[in-house]
Amino acid sequence: MEPIKQVALKTIELEASSVAGLTRFIDDDFEKAVQAIFSGKGRVVVSGIGKSAIIAQKIVATFNSTGTPSIFMHAADAIHGDLGMVQQNDVVLVISKSGESPEIKVLVPLIRNFGNTLIAMVGNTGSYLARNANLVLNTTVEQEACPNNLAPTSSTTAQLVMGDALAICLMELNGFQSNDFAKFHPGGSLGKKLYLRVSDLFGENERPAVLPQQSLKEVIVEMTAKRLGITAVINELGELLGIITDGDLRRMLEKSNDIENIKAGDIMTPNPKTIGAEELAISALDLVRKNEISQLAVTHQGKYLGILHLHDLIREGLI
Repeated sequence: MEPIKQVALKTIELEASSVAGLTRFIDDDFEKAVQAIFSGKGRVVVSGIGKSAIIAQKIVATFNSTGTPSIFMHAADAIHGDLGMVQQNDVVLVISKSGESPEIKVLVPLIRNFGNTLIAMVGNTGSYLARNANLVLNTTVEQEACPNNLAPTSSTTAQLVMGDALAICLMELNGFQSNDFAKFHPGGSLGKKLYLRVSDLFGENERPAVLPQQSLKEVIVEMTAKRLGITAVINELGELLGIITDGDLRRMLEKSNDIENIKAGDIMTPNPKTIGAEELAISALDLVRKNEISQLAVTHQGKYLGILHLHDLIREGLI
């Protein structure tokens, strides 16, 4: 028996080789398949059976999240009623390693009779599916990673990557941008990075602020009451002059024995790191990380609006 690490490495090498081999199959049919989907007025119906059906579901998910409307149709269910989900303008993509499964052989002529464009993603270009498809995406692999060359491993990886290649080409043709991505991922951390703004996060926080002439005691009371570990120092117009943090207080107490006459303006950090309310939250995260700080003052045209805390970013799953 081979050592576990050797088996794992061999598996990865075989599958990597299968993926690399796909470069030979990016041909005219691939380009025509992309154009057929792009110019189509309907959806992409993706079908398969067995492990290929699982890959089909992933490809559908990728299509939908990148701007290509798509639905999954199990090949076995299709011939027992689900074929009704195929509409006139849909493009049908059928995935199969062998292209000879009984369900596929029943499904293919039905799709052809409907008049839909049929794209075959198949590992056997001489198969029934390949011969009867309008376009063929070749996902032939030399060997499965399975030691018996039986369990779908390299072949399903190749199908997955070919599906990704289709999706990315369609993204390019559709001009799909990061804000489009955010529309389809509003609940995930990826989407939040693309649409969540500072104004969405800091509004519920307290707004600690003192004037520069206020005493050290008043500074401590304000910071304690607002519980953000920071206070802004502002002028009468509400313009930000500086900030005072817990760290500033500790350093001041270490250096000074005479604290009776210390004012807020004496211990504030002038020109602090700030961020605009309409900036993306991910930009705030970059600032926090780059400067190794926990809070940012939020401003608009120099006016102090509030405090954004590291915890606000953590709560939204941006970290």
